[in-house]
Amino acid sequence: MKNKQTAKAVSKYIRISSHKVRRVLDQIRGRSYLEALMLLQFMPYRACGPIWQVLNSAATNAENNNGLNKEDLIVKTVFADQGPVLRRFRPRAQGRGYQIRKPTCHITIILETNN
Repeated sequence: MKNKQTAKAVSKYIRISSHKVRRVLDQIRGRSYLEALMLLQFMPYRACGPIWQVLNSAATNAENNNGLNKEDLIVKTVFADQGPVLRRFRPRAQGRGYQIRKPTCHITIILETNN
């Protein structure tokens, strides 16, 4: 049995909610690299753009650092952690301040060879 090799990529402080990113990550978990790229290309969510960049970066890391072929890669692990929340204030009636929460997230993708 061959030793399975992995490659990883992380993108931090993405200005989108981690809940919205997880909705897309659940669709590509366990799929091949090429199939995941195709899914991300045609899904209608805004989170697909940053996820596509991280996936492509992980595949390039596998190719350049480990000498692996991109067609042999499988999406082994994907997750989105919550990042720091940007807090902004909007003026409201009678001199009150209304807090606006702008969430961020960290996206991690780990690819593995399928043989």
